[in-house]
Amino acid sequence: MYAVVRVNTWDQAKQADAATDVAEFDHIHGQQPGFLGSLVVDLGEGRNAILNLWESEEQATTALPVVGPAVARLLEPLFAQPSQLVGTGQVIQGAELVRAAR
Repeated sequence: MYAVVRVNTWDQAKQADAATDVAEFDHIHGQQPGFLGSLVVDLGEGRNAILNLWESEEQATTALPVVGPAVARLLEPLFAQPSQLVGTGQVIQGAELVRAAR
């Protein structure tokens, strides 16, 4: 299992009015082969830590030509700051959470 961790800082006024755009992005993201789901943690003041889980690094990379433009079109206009990539890598503990969710 492979993970991508980001911190997004939202313009809260824009985000409040954009539920349709966020839902459209979530749908596009969720349709990508190998995407297992996301955990989002509210850090306060419009900041979220996002953990996206993929079956493999290859599938996460293969999805970028679809997911990247969707982020640019649907989410970036809602950000107060550019999204920050914290890191990527193999999941070494916690796979039982994904199995339990299935």
